[in-house]
Amino acid sequence: MDRLRVAVDATPLLGRPTGIGVFVSGLLGGLVGRPSEAVPALEVTAYALSLRGWRGLGEVVPPGVGVRRGTLPAGLGLRLWPRVTAPRFEWFAGRADVVHGTGFLVPPTSAAAVVTVHDLTPWRYPEMVDATSARYPAAVRAALARGALVHTSSRFVAAEVVEELGVDPDRVVAVALGAPAASQGDPARGRALAGGPRYVLALGTIEPRKGLDELVAAFGLLAEDDPELRLVLAGPDGWGAAAVDTAASALAAGARLRIHRPGWVTAAQRDDLLAGAAVLAYPSRYEGFGLPPLEAMAAGVPVVATRGGALPEVLGRAAALVPVGDVEALAGALSRVLALEGAARALVVEAGRARVASYSWSSCAEGLAGIYARAAGA
Repeated sequence: MDRLRVAVDATPLLGRPTGIGVFVSGLLGGLVGRPSEAVPALEVTAYALSLRGWRGLGEVVPPGVGVRRGTLPAGLGLRLWPRVTAPRFEWFAGRADVVHGTGFLVPPTSAAAVVTVHDLTPWRYPEMVDATSARYPAAVRAALARGALVHTSSRFVAAEVVEELGVDPDRVVAVALGAPAASQGDPARGRALAGGPRYVLALGTIEPRKGLDELVAAFGLLAEDDPELRLVLAGPDGWGAAAVDTAASALAAGARLRIHRPGWVTAAQRDDLLAGAAVLAYPSRYEGFGLPPLEAMAAGVPVVATRGGALPEVLGRAAALVPVGDVEALAGALSRVLALEGAARALVVEAGRARVASYSWSSCAEGLAGIYARAAGA
């Protein structure tokens, strides 16, 4: 066989981008950008599990990635594939040597299979997930029973998969994601969008796992002594919005009025908000990797995060880390970072940029190519 035919689930590229979408875009770009003499040589195609959106797949995949036209709704697969081995991948998308499910779900197939498990939230914190994510454990167990190899983006999650799912360690491979490129936002536009010149920024869907209600409480501790400080929660309301509302209602009116929730923001607005931010807060209760903190570091923004899940592994000493759920520690770390000026702030920014430089999509793609070769050989 001259080339491995690899089919990658690119469904996360359809619609508004998510963290998994960033992973898929970076991975596909890295795979087609590998040197021509690289081993194994790959023929990369994308498929989508979406009945309505798949026709737009060709517009969102990187150049050099072929598109498979057959499709099946992901929701139907989540219901069927844990119980039956049909419909098979070959029936609706054709033949491949390796099929990579990039987000917990990989179809039954006669080809080798790889499934990416980003984190174990549905296993460990089922109360924090929506109905779709609650189906992931059954889908992953079915894929494992059919012989799939598991990819995780951190050693932390790899160890969890081995322990929680009882998987042979040889079948679980950790390959880190790449880091976002440095953004070119406009600080003035970011401050205008934030409603003030000095703000703490949080990025991501408002959901329970992200700990944003605790960030609101920490902001309340800071706001009284820092009347110019604002908090910006940039991301769509998810199933954690009520907890954030409750936390905000407990604050004094002056502090509450300085919390800005613009909802989902465009890529350009996101870049602008990062460019103008004093600090990025990432108070996640549990995380399998953590792209937004790396995105902030690439943009030259200091980061305060929790020690939730894989964050210590990913961020190292380049971020100020606090215990999960400790509102006072979170407020204290934010206060200390906000007080940094001149050379002290520059050192923190430089440490962040050095950390970001250790992650690349070319390394991610090379690691996944190795997993594909292992899967095909097995």
